[in-house]
Amino acid sequence: MLSRRLIRFGCAALLACLGILAGPVTLHAETEADLTPFEASYTAAMEKGLSLNGTAKRRLSSQGNDVWLYRTDVDSFIVSIDESLVFRWEDGQVIPMRYRYRLSGFLISDRKNSIDFDWSAGVATGEYKGKPFELALEEGLLDPLGYQLQLHQDIKNGKREMTYRVLDGNSIDTDRFAVINGENMSTGNKQSATLKAEKVREDSKRQTLMWFSPEQNFLLVRLRQVEPDGSTYELKLKEAEFER
Repeated sequence: MLSRRLIRFGCAALLACLGILAGPVTLHAETEADLTPFEASYTAAMEKGLSLNGTAKRRLSSQGNDVWLYRTDVDSFIVSIDESLVFRWEDGQVIPMRYRYRLSGFLISDRKNSIDFDWSAGVATGEYKGKPFELALEEGLLDPLGYQLQLHQDIKNGKREMTYRVLDGNSIDTDRFAVINGENMSTGNKQSATLKAEKVREDSKRQTLMWFSPEQNFLLVRLRQVEPDGSTYELKLKEAEFER
């Protein structure tokens, strides 16, 4: 049987990859403000010391009146995750309204995180690690799911360096990303052009690389994370459906 320590390490590694999963944006001739509902599924795997396989499914659906639901469900033999965001889509920007996160699994403690954004009052309230919190909102502030969708929309619109302020847990972080080059990769039985992007980190040996496919509505088709000890975690697109 796997040790408790190894299971926890594998769980953290899987979450690190799955936490960067992002959805697609449209490529055909629509306005920048348009989003396309979709459903995509991924496989997740870990190398070095632990065979860890899981699946992740992401959905984007319209709720009407420019309100959207963005949802992630993750299943593996050690962890399950339910994560969702209700947000408004205004002038090409994600405006988070209600974020929920729940994790449960084998030999790990359940975790919950909630954030409610009250833009009229200028405050965010929620619960993190069982304790309530309240923080002042700042213009453009995003949540752990919303920044991912914003990243894809910004890449689609030609940006190559992106910085986001993200309310994660009960504190605000600054996350930076950059498109570093184009690269061909195998998708199915053919070679497809992709954009390769990297999460920019300072003073860290951890590396996170992402490949987006312009031919598939800028969908994330692959994610590869390398830890300082050489362990590798990878996500690969399994299938995707877009509502037309």
